[in-house]
Amino acid sequence: MNVQQVKQRFGIIGNSPLLNRALEVAIQVAPTDISVLVTGESGTGKEIIPQVIHHISSRKHGEYIAVNCGAIPEGTIDSELFGHEKGSFTGAAGSRQGYFEVANGGTIFLDEVAELPMQTQVRLLRVLETGEFIRVGSSKPIKTNVRVVAATNENMQRAISSGKFREDLFYRLSTVPIQLPSLRNRQEDIHLIFRKFAHDFADKYRMPAVKLNDEAVQLLIAYPWPGNIRQLKNLVEQLSVIETARDIDAYILASYLPQINEKMPALVGEAATENFSERELMYKFLFDMKKDLSELKKLVVELVQQGGAVSLSSDQSAVVNRMYQEVNENNSNTARFLPPAPVSTEPTYHFPANNQESFEVHEEVEESLSLEDREKDLIRKALEKHRGKRKHAASELGISERTLYRKIKEYKLMDL
Repeated sequence: MNVQQVKQRFGIIGNSPLLNRALEVAIQVAPTDISVLVTGESGTGKEIIPQVIHHISSRKHGEYIAVNCGAIPEGTIDSELFGHEKGSFTGAAGSRQGYFEVANGGTIFLDEVAELPMQTQVRLLRVLETGEFIRVGSSKPIKTNVRVVAATNENMQRAISSGKFREDLFYRLSTVPIQLPSLRNRQEDIHLIFRKFAHDFADKYRMPAVKLNDEAVQLLIAYPWPGNIRQLKNLVEQLSVIETARDIDAYILASYLPQINEKMPALVGEAATENFSERELMYKFLFDMKKDLSELKKLVVELVQQGGAVSLSSDQSAVVNRMYQEVNENNSNTARFLPPAPVSTEPTYHFPANNQESFEVHEEVEESLSLEDREKDLIRKALEKHRGKRKHAASELGISERTLYRKIKEYKLMDL
């Protein structure tokens, strides 16, 4: 069986060289009885490797038992793995077979093997060396013929140095090590996996599949994915269920990516170097955009409240200057929101009341000073101006469509 056949049989998505190499090693080692240790970050899909090894080996008709070593209490894990005799401890009303006895002739997958207590590690080492184990409360050794495949997301050398894991057991388990790459090291596979999950959830929830535009794809690839494939799957499910629009842009996608805002300042601070990677440049772009929009929102509110005259901080001045320059260069339709002449670097700005292209804030009526009323009024005017086209209204207001939808619902403006 080759790598492509294994991918088709087990539903493995991706063409990364690192992934292909891991599968090649699994295929080569499957016909033997050698112990295998699968390493990789949490969420990379380590559990698929022991299944591949078992189902294409001569043991495929035997038992396959997956054990999460971190989920079994320390006081009962020896009994679970090796069995016990009647009366060996409180509550042992009868004898019981352990996993190593049940899986005789098959395969045992020990997930999170680094979580095993030290006493259990000694018992496991004996099984690997002699093929024998002893039930809890017994003195009679029992023979077993079991293939052991273990997995961990921990740094095993660090665990050995700290005394958490036995060095001799590590070398017994890792006769053949298989390293599964993290998702950030499989960038060419990320969008492919996203689309697979999108179609799966579209079938599950009976709705059209979500799609990413080009900017969102770049963000998807640039994100570090600390939770790997498991995190990506959860993200796609959230987008499929929560978002009403099926076309996802970078703004919507960024709102679903945890920790992105905490990571970005470190990339764009004073200590950052000029040699940005592609991922860092994407973070910098999004961070600067978010900061500029926040400053402009504050500026608009202050402008409306003070009737056209507003004093700007140095940061706000820099934002206005930069935005004005970009508008002039791109001949953008949003130019009417900016002054009719280049903004000076002075900290104080004044927008003439007779400028037809500025905000209409000099109405000779008594107006509410509530920010909520002002926001509601601006949203209503934007919707009326663009005849209910929310995409254009959101662009003019400087907010995302998703935020505009929420505000429309909040202020009961659905009829516009």
